[in-house]
Formats: sequence, C-alpha cells, structure tokens
Amino acid sequence: MRLVKIIFWTLWRIWFYILMGFFIVLMFPFLVISILREEWYKYFFVMARIWAKGILLGMGFYYKVDRDQELELRKSYMIVANHTSMIDIMLMLAIERNPFVFVGKKELAKIPLFGFFYKRTCILVDRNSSRSRFEVYNRAQKRLNQGLSICIFPEGGVPDELIVLDEFKDGAFRLAIEHKIPIVPMTFADNKKRLSYTFFSGCPGLLRARVHTSIETKGMTLDNRREVKDKARTIILDQLNKYNS
Repeated sequence: MRLVKIIFWTLWRIWFYILMGFFIVLMFPFLVISILREEWYKYFFVMARIWAKGILLGMGFYYKVDRDQELELRKSYMIVANHTSMIDIMLMLAIERNPFVFVGKKELAKIPLFGFFYKRTCILVDRNSSRSRFEVYNRAQKRLNQGLSICIFPEGGVPDELIVLDEFKDGAFRLAIEHKIPIVPMTFADNKKRLSYTFFSGCPGLLRARVHTSIETKGMTLDNRREVKDKARTIILDQLNKYNS
C-alpha cells in the first residue's frame, strides 16, 4: 500500500509540471504577443487566469471563495495572502478578476517556460540585495500608475511545514501606505494540505479561500506600517484558526 501511494504521489507531481508546460505551450503565441507591450498586460492576465484554472482543474482541485467584499474593477489594491504551496499563484489568479502583478523571488525565473513569462510580467526581487528591493518600489509605482494592483506574499517565502503563519515583512505595507492604496488580506486554507512542498504528500480536493474586507491606508504614514502589518496578519491568522478548528 505504501508503494502504491508513493507511485501515485510521484506521478501526480509529474502531472502537475506537465500541466504547467502544456497550457503555456498551447497558448504560447498569444502569450508572447501579450507581453510585447506593457499596456497589453490585461490580455496576458486573462490568459494567465485560463492557465491557472486549467491547472487547478487538471489536478482535481475545485475552489470555494467567501468574499467579505467585492473588489472594484479598475481600482488598485495591495493584495496579501498566506504562502503555503506551489498552487498559491494559481489560486490567486483564479479567484481575482482585477488585473494584478505579482512581486516574487527571482529564483522562480529559472523554471523552464514558466520562468520566461514570469520574469517579463512580474516584479522580481532579490531578497539579499538592498538595491533590488529599492527597484521593486519603482516598478510597483509604474504598475500602479497603469491602474494595476500588486500581489505580495508577505511572509517572504514558504515557511516551515509546522508554522501556521510566519511573521510578515514590511514591504507590502510600506508600498501600500506610500501609494495610499487599500490592503486586501486573503486567506488560503487548504493549499498546504493539497499540494505542499513536501514531495510525497497532497491529494485532489477542495481549496477554500476568503477575501477579507480591505484595510484603508489613506491618512497613514510609514510610522503606521507595523500597525497595519499586524492587523493584516491577525485577520489571516484568525481565519486560519477558524478553518482549523
């Protein structure tokens, strides 16, 4: 029985990467065209959502989203969520219709095919470089000026399996305050259970998510960043505890 499970998990993980590549190859000409001009990003975003939904469906995942509010179209937000799985990106794309840009670690740009589009459409950050972190602010400003939202996983990476929710970094909240955009916390309940970074684990099933009421930053200064950071983290942590109770 143990051997059967290992074979299942191995084939299932391989299938995940096959799906990632399959949908990119299928849409490749259209994806390339959509990244030729920055103002065409909204078309890329539509295809990215199709890619994400195709992978989730192909892996046997279905999702249920509870929304405390509907985000306004053509309004910029800072979207933050807990980071637990490789499918966090797919689920975020699947549930949010407002075009947004990910801020993510530069290492993902090394993934074949995926990395080609990742480094051309996302804001990459080298967490060991202060210059890279500074450039994030400039690129984020440019994207916000284009009417896009920004998405950051503020834990700064995927925490250890035993950590429910790691401490948040300042970056997302500093950006939100400086640009006076609302912060939208989102909670992903099941991604770690369904497809964690532990290879021999996971299974198809339900992915629950909650879009919380946004936190306004108008009138705030950078002195408030710890306050707003702690508030967002508390909202997500409380929701995780409710899911797990």
